[in-house]
Amino acid sequence: MWPRIAELLAVEPEGYAERPRPLADQMAGRADDWRALAAREHLAEPDLTRVASWWHTDGDLNRPVECFTDLTRSRTAGFTGHADTLSSFATLFTTLRRERVIPG
Repeated sequence: MWPRIAELLAVEPEGYAERPRPLADQMAGRADDWRALAAREHLAEPDLTRVASWWHTDGDLNRPVECFTDLTRSRTAGFTGHADTLSSFATLFTTLRRERVIPG
């Protein structure tokens, strides 16, 4: 999935590095870089802290173990809706580009 998401963003995927790589660490001190990118690309928000929450993303994606989930109980309770993950990301990125939150 990650290479396909990288393709949607027109970036190169890095792949797994054998260890966690928290975004909070990688993005520390990058506010000025974002501000320059926002100015160059005419983005709507120059304040990086208003665009992303690195600790939250790390909590969702930077787990030290594989995450295994089972939706059986939800389905049994009547929650049967489904959204294609890649399509959901594509729609989100289209919206973020249109609203000038990320470069297009």
